[in-house]
Amino acid sequence: MYFHYVICLWIPLSLGDSKIQHVCQKICFCKDGARFVNCSGVNVSYNVMFPSEAEHLDLSNSNLHSVPWKGLRHLWKLQILILSGNYICNIEDRAFASLERLHKLDICRNEISFLGNSFSVGLGSLHKLILAYNRLQELQYKSFQHFENLQKLNLQNNNISSIETGAFRSLTRLRHLFLQNNHLHALHNGVFSMLQHLEVLNLEGNVIKTIAPSVFTSLSSLTVLNLVHNKIEHIRFKTLLSLQTPGTHILLSNNPWFCDCDLQRVFAKLHSVRRLILDDYHNVTCEEPHILSSLPLSSVDAQLCIAETVTVLVITFTVFVTVVAAIVMAERNRKKRTGKHWSEDSEVSYDAHN
Repeated sequence: MYFHYVICLWIPLSLGDSKIQHVCQKICFCKDGARFVNCSGVNVSYNVMFPSEAEHLDLSNSNLHSVPWKGLRHLWKLQILILSGNYICNIEDRAFASLERLHKLDICRNEISFLGNSFSVGLGSLHKLILAYNRLQELQYKSFQHFENLQKLNLQNNNISSIETGAFRSLTRLRHLFLQNNHLHALHNGVFSMLQHLEVLNLEGNVIKTIAPSVFTSLSSLTVLNLVHNKIEHIRFKTLLSLQTPGTHILLSNNPWFCDCDLQRVFAKLHSVRRLILDDYHNVTCEEPHILSSLPLSSVDAQLCIAETVTVLVITFTVFVTVVAAIVMAERNRKKRTGKHWSEDSEVSYDAHN
């Protein structure tokens, strides 16, 4: 069983490997000397020094309220750092600046609301970043500008309502972006610029209602687009047509769709584009108009434009009848006037002869 209170986790390397192993066994769980250090569940002091040869360091559930940057600054070999399940609300400037070999950073389930401009400094080798289940509200470019090699970014279950245009433009190798269960209201042009290698974009569980026509244009490798559980009532055909990947799976169910002829035409066109695959089309249901509420769009789509066509035909026929009636009345009036003039002229001529 691990100790719950730690004053120091490391002693000078001159004590030798046997002493190092002894300290690790008493305080944390270590493997391969001190390459793998597991301090999960241990209440870590902020003045600790971790073994410099550590490559994997687990500080999850360690009652941390901030990143112990002093203890991390000598870990040049560190490749995996786990800080999940703590109470971290503040990340100091350049907290990870010395971790140039770090591949994975897990800071999920903390209380972080702001990342800061220097958050990514020193993390140029990072491949996977997990910031899920925090309190982030806004994403800015400067927070991500040094993540040139990042491939997976997990930001799900935060309070994100705003993303600065171009916030991800440095993430040119990003393949997976998880933004589900946040507070995004709209997707603006440029928000996903430079993400040519992005394969999975998960936006499920937001409150997205407005989607700009060109917002997905730069996503030339996208294979999964999840827009389930948002507030989308209508979507333009060209918005999804801009996806040029050979096969993109699109999820659109559980949105308050307004089912009309325009929407039916959009989905009819989408079905005709082979590279766009509507995986959950049969689960797309109408919310408005009220008469179609809760009905699957697939069960009424053939009738939406028929109803509109009938209405147009009725209006056209009514206008046609009105115009014809007006022409007939005008012709009758003309004939009446013509007949009256002829009889009056005849009477005048008869009187002249007498």
